Order: sequence, then structure tokens, then C-alpha cells
Amino acid sequence: MDASSARPPARPDRTLIIIVGVIAALVIIALVVVFTRGEPQSLDESTPEGVVQRYSAAVIDGDEETAKEYLVDELADGCVRMEGPPTDGMRVTLVDTQERDDSADVRVLIAISYGGGGPLGPDEVQEEGEFDLVRDGDAWRIDTAPWPLTICQPEMPR
Repeated sequence: MDASSARPPARPDRTLIIIVGVIAALVIIALVVVFTRGEPQSLDESTPEGVVQRYSAAVIDGDEETAKEYLVDELADGCVRMEGPPTDGMRVTLVDTQERDDSADVRVLIAISYGGGGPLGPDEVQEEGEFDLVRDGDAWRIDTAPWPLTICQPEMPR
């Protein structure tokens, strides 16, 4: 009988099994976090930030009628449709708000992802934009929106 055939079968290294187990657990936790994140928290509609959030969501969803409800009457009534960039892959993130008695400025970061990208991730363009809002009774209305989120072009004076 050969001496090599008399050896007991090799046992797996316990350290390797522990490392593989930890990696598998981390992958499962990461997947749970990604898939349970859900939608962003809804902001109060009576605030400038809440109005900007709802308007932006309506524009991104292609719901122009709902988006117009958040515009000042002069802009919504005489709405001349303005073609902006594609909203697929667009994200809007609140940067900050300057609120005064009758007006507010809401700065946002607008990110638009284009395609799958290369080895460093998706192709993405980011720009900062600002919404100008005015108080209309107890509500806030958008007077101007950043270009990527503008759906109504102001009428030009004649």
C-alpha cells in the first residue's frame, strides 16, 4: 500500500470558512439595505422644500398637470411648454433653503445619469440649481425653476 493513499482526507481550513461566511453575510446585509431603502421621506407640502420636492417628482414622472399646480398663476396659466433634458435617471437632492417672509430660495443638486458608463461607474452630470418661490396666502408657489426642471417658459413681453 502506498503511503500517500493512507493519509486521511484534507480538512478545509477553518479560517477560510469563517472569512467566506463573513463575506456572504456582508453581501446579504448590503442587499437588504439596498432593496429596503424605499422612497425618500416626504417633506411637508406647506414648506418651500416640500413644494420643490413634489414639483420635481411630478416633472420627473412626466406629470405636467400636477407640476403646474406648484407654479405661480402667471406662469401656469400662460404655460408655453419648454423641452428640457430627459428625466430618466434624474435625481434631485436638497442642498439648502433661504426662507424669508414672502419669498424663499431652495438650492438643489440635480444629477442626471446617462447609460451604464465605463469601469468607473455610470456617466453622470451634476449641476446645482435654484428654485425661487413666493408665498401665495398659506401656500408656496414656484416662480422660477432650474433649467433641467423647467416645464413652462415665461412669456416674453411684446
